[in-house]
Amino acid sequence: MSNSTQQLADALRAAFVDKLEAVTVAYDEVNADVSAQNLIEVATGLRDDDAFRFEQLVDLSGVDYSQYGRVEWQTEDASRAGFCRGVEEGATMGRLQFGDELESLVNQGRRFAAVSHLISYSLNRRLRLRVFAADDDFPIVPTLTGVWASADWYEREAFDLFGILFSDHPDLRRILTDYGFVGHPFRKDFPLVGNVEMRYDPERERVVYEPVTIEPRVLVPRVKREDHRYLADEPDEAQN
Repeated sequence: MSNSTQQLADALRAAFVDKLEAVTVAYDEVNADVSAQNLIEVATGLRDDDAFRFEQLVDLSGVDYSQYGRVEWQTEDASRAGFCRGVEEGATMGRLQFGDELESLVNQGRRFAAVSHLISYSLNRRLRLRVFAADDDFPIVPTLTGVWASADWYEREAFDLFGILFSDHPDLRRILTDYGFVGHPFRKDFPLVGNVEMRYDPERERVVYEPVTIEPRVLVPRVKREDHRYLADEPDEAQN
């Protein structure tokens, strides 16, 4: 861990004693959790306080933690024979169909989160700020557009793909999916094959929507690889 990273973590804990839920450091990056009711106050302080000066929000994304830690099957290496192994039975993330439900593996209020990536150009620092929506059935958090205008389209994307609502957003509507699209594609309970198929019908001379005919299955394994640049205890193989 670099000195600047530790200094930022310590400064956050000191400045926002009762406002931040947690401050952690991983892979030499600082992560801060904040509640929805304290989000705007903390975000404004991060922008305006001379100790932080996070002038820019460079990215914001939604996260669905409902199946966090669960894998259908996992390997350390990809098979050279091709990705042919798949899950054959049960309603799992890879084989969901329209109407299937998955039981959340996390507690209420810890399923949906909006994660903002902040940068301080003047101090050459970065920060990841995360806020959870208290209601899993109706996830809503405050908008950051009043603090960083760049949050506008990012929040629309998180709303479109995850169904996370941003209160007081000036123009919260879908940005990637089509008008009338059903569901939110990046939620863990959204079928990988989608809910409907779309094609052009020459007889009707228009685009029609029909039930999905593709068989849902898992083809690609989840392969976990460690980046050796961040494994300080292992020797550099290039030097051996």
